[in-house]
Amino acid sequence: MTNVVVVGSQWGDEGKGKIVDWLSERAEVVTRFQGGHNAGHTLVIDGKTYKLSLLPSGVVRKGKLSVIGNGVVIDPWALLEEIERLRGEGVSLEPENLVVAENAALILPLHSNLDRVRETARGNSKIGTTGRGIGPAYEDKVGRRAIRVCDLADREVLEDKLRHLLFHHNAILRGLGETEIEADGLLAELLEIAPRILPYMGAAWRVIDEARLDGRRILFEGAQGAMLDIDHGTYPYVTSSNTVAGQAAAGSGFALRGLGYVLGITKSYTTRVGSGPFPTELEDATGVLLGERGREFGTVTGRRRRCGWFDAVLVRQAIKVGGIDGIALTKLDVLDGLETIDICTGYDIGGDRYDYLPASMAMQAAAQPVYETLEGWQDSTEGARSWAELPATAIKYIRRIEELIDAPVTLLSTSPERDDTIMVKDPFAA
Repeated sequence: MTNVVVVGSQWGDEGKGKIVDWLSERAEVVTRFQGGHNAGHTLVIDGKTYKLSLLPSGVVRKGKLSVIGNGVVIDPWALLEEIERLRGEGVSLEPENLVVAENAALILPLHSNLDRVRETARGNSKIGTTGRGIGPAYEDKVGRRAIRVCDLADREVLEDKLRHLLFHHNAILRGLGETEIEADGLLAELLEIAPRILPYMGAAWRVIDEARLDGRRILFEGAQGAMLDIDHGTYPYVTSSNTVAGQAAAGSGFALRGLGYVLGITKSYTTRVGSGPFPTELEDATGVLLGERGREFGTVTGRRRRCGWFDAVLVRQAIKVGGIDGIALTKLDVLDGLETIDICTGYDIGGDRYDYLPASMAMQAAAQPVYETLEGWQDSTEGARSWAELPATAIKYIRRIEELIDAPVTLLSTSPERDDTIMVKDPFAA
């Protein structure tokens, strides 16, 4: 058996939560390796809906070890709120089944405040962040001034690091004409929450390595999607971390050679939240229909998602860059009943044909999709659990996607229910 890395192959919101939950039954350890509580996963189990943003999806299953890796930025107040909310829903969360990396950077109130202030200052050039402080927290991490989980255990260290952190942040706030932050108040807040966070703290890399040595199957859970990657996405309209599979190693402290099968979660059409280029976006009745059928609202923000046809160019690019071995195709049922369905097979940019999305902002904004039109299907695919239950034209659509993206469909999801899944190949047995 191998380990599995789950990543998004589009702009996030591909349905990773359900797939990770489906796979977590076969795994024994589930690890988050990047992002923060700007991510959102919705799980539907036995008719009950769970909404997660920071915790790994494995927490809703008994007997699984959940790990928040060093690559995640953690808002301690949001983490505790999520833990308590899930406990109220009957989920057991204790230090025995949840480990938080001691070297993970913290998101503080000043980060979310700065996030909102800067977005406001950008006016019409907004990035479209969730305003939860993810970007500023990563900036402090890279700038070597972040407060980390382990710092909560040492008041002297915490005070010293806060002084250096506020020296930087207050200079920015002064320049923006905003109120500066008092160290004493923030210190008191951190000291108050520390005893509630520290019991979960551990050397996450060591915990995961011990699981490897014991032969336990590990599932690495990514957030967002490849097109939101800080290096490989539609910059600057991206998140502040690397979202591709290689980050699973760096963001958890796990050896690269042990990562195993990379599964790219891929929606049967395309969506994105916030600003940025979107070549196949539909601003017509079909786009509205996809959004309504797919219930396209952000799990964390509630923002309506922009919808469009499947972009095979972007997904193929994500597969090449991210080393994706196979995809889990989700929300096929949303396309039921359409007379025809378009797939983007290339871009026209200034009269030239491109089979990839260039990095230039101007070229991305000018990219016009080149479509191939396929016949739709009138029968329902919702709840299908075998290929025999799918209309022939739906299978033809899936096969054409495989050809265009140069990767096989490993799993096929036909509804939010976890068991409405067709497994072509078990990623853990790959």
